[in-house]
Amino acid sequence: MFTWRKWWLLFAVLWGVVAALQVFTILAFAPDEQQKALQPALFGVGVPAAAYLLGWVWEWFKGK
Repeated sequence: MFTWRKWWLLFAVLWGVVAALQVFTILAFAPDEQQKALQPALFGVGVPAAAYLLGWVWEWFKGK
């Protein structure tokens, strides 16, 4: 049976790959606009971290 951590891992990998593709595309086709690549990079790390935090809090409340 899938736990939330396995679903989170699948989500995080897919989210990270899409974010990395966006960053590399921006850097490859607009090298003078590196600031635009910062937002997808931050979202690529921040969204899975926030999702893990939500899953952890949900598991903690479910256990009480």
